[in-house]
Amino acid sequence: MYQDDYKRWLAADLEDPDLKPELLAIADDDEAIKERFAVALKFGTAGLRGTLGAGTNRMNIWVVRQATQGVANWVKTQGGNQTVAISYDSRLKSDVFAKEAAGVLAGNGINVRIYDALMPVPALSFATRYYNCNAGIMITASHNPAKYNGFKAYGPDGCQMTDDAAAIVYAEIQATDILTGVKKMSFAEGVNCGLIKYVDDACKNALYEAIEARQVRPGLCKTAGLKLVYSPLNGTGLVPVTKVLGDMGITDITIVYEQEYPNGYFTTAPYPNPEIYEAMKYGVEKAIEIGADLMLATDPDADRVGIAMKCPDGSYELVSGNEMGALLLDYICAGRIEKGTMPKNPVAVMSIVSTPLADKIAEHYGVELRHVLTGFKWIGDQIAQLEAAGEVDRFIFGFEESYGYLAGPYVRDKDAIIGSMLICEMAAYYRSIGSSIKQRLEEIYAQYGRYLNKVDSYEFPGLSGMDKMNGIMAGLRENAPKEFAGKAVVKVVDYAKPEETGLPKANVLIYTLEDGASVIVRPSGTEPKIKTYFTTLGKDLAEAQAEKDALAAACQPILS
Repeated sequence: MYQDDYKRWLAADLEDPDLKPELLAIADDDEAIKERFAVALKFGTAGLRGTLGAGTNRMNIWVVRQATQGVANWVKTQGGNQTVAISYDSRLKSDVFAKEAAGVLAGNGINVRIYDALMPVPALSFATRYYNCNAGIMITASHNPAKYNGFKAYGPDGCQMTDDAAAIVYAEIQATDILTGVKKMSFAEGVNCGLIKYVDDACKNALYEAIEARQVRPGLCKTAGLKLVYSPLNGTGLVPVTKVLGDMGITDITIVYEQEYPNGYFTTAPYPNPEIYEAMKYGVEKAIEIGADLMLATDPDADRVGIAMKCPDGSYELVSGNEMGALLLDYICAGRIEKGTMPKNPVAVMSIVSTPLADKIAEHYGVELRHVLTGFKWIGDQIAQLEAAGEVDRFIFGFEESYGYLAGPYVRDKDAIIGSMLICEMAAYYRSIGSSIKQRLEEIYAQYGRYLNKVDSYEFPGLSGMDKMNGIMAGLRENAPKEFAGKAVVKVVDYAKPEETGLPKANVLIYTLEDGASVIVRPSGTEPKIKTYFTTLGKDLAEAQAEKDALAAACQPILS
């Protein structure tokens, strides 16, 4: 079967000049053909993601067209404006894929609003809502290595597509012949007939106004003298992040020139991911050189942001997503109470794999902290519920440990623009009172306990990877561990059983140990990985780290 598909592709006019040479080069390699054609990239609630190349199991113009036809078929059943918003990042072929998607939508008689230059995930979510679209499409593979690209689909609320909608789209994709079943017109044709229009300045300015309205201490940054090093990691963040920071009065910004401009090859890091030191290295070196208060970086689609904070000895320390979530929650709560802008019955939201330190902080400030499944759409869903009840102003902050933050209801996905703004405002505030982010973090630990949250990943590449991952998760359910590193398991929560958790079904297991530590096991939704999340609590960092290391060693034989 896969050989037949290969021959069919080989005989077709593939339009993209990169595809035919790749297919010719693997003519005698059955395994390479099988790897490209035996399966298709599966469309789920995170859309599609895969390596660039030829075949149904790769990201290319044909897979993008087919996926867009599936979205178009769904949109046509939805009534409304019959409009889809599109944005794209700096990855290889992102601009090509975005225009291909626009051409398919136009070919189906659907209106398109597309950005005239690369813009981040929050801009796509905002435009989807601003134009009352039926759906949104973001061409990105987030922080994956350079060989990847992807296709994220959004619903009319600007949130990633629901499970039900994604299932319908996937069924439509499967019913569409990838080479002959797509309706399309050229991008130019779509523009000429008025079906494809660019996102206008009013929409762009409305996004910036919505973000800047969420400052906690407006005007503070104009006089605080914050010295910042910033890296967009060769992605979409440069224009929107520097625009917002400039508007709020932060002008002493040194851009990491090696990572300043869009570059889909991401030559400065194996992963363009602010979670890892290799991606932050150039910025940290620049911060040391000029003595910056803060080094900040956004990932390629600017939905995640990470920092390196200055320590008293002049060194710089990376701040984890959990630590930043705790810091921002603390800063927003304290600042809004001080300024009299805290809403009645405030609500914050975090994912179930994020730090319990946030529970302590929320309790201290009298904030209701809701726990949701992993994936920012579930935080978006909580905002939607508040909005439906006429109480959207109660939402003050949402975060997940993987460096995603949001502090307003204007979009329904994580937003590194507002994350950058609030982190810089927070740094400027602590600087203005003779403190620092590092000092405040140590104060938080002294007040609530020395929590440590670490994530390890086990990779399962290739066609057999998913089977191995499924086997491991099944094994954990059939033979539940009684202990980890000598610490007895006192509670197991299986999120595959919604009747027990009160949340939608998810492939997540949480083990609580006798000393209060926890081990969470969860397959990634976008990569062939099983992730393990460890939370430990010690009298100091060394004690918390020692227990984490012991727990990780106990998990290794189970998960490898």
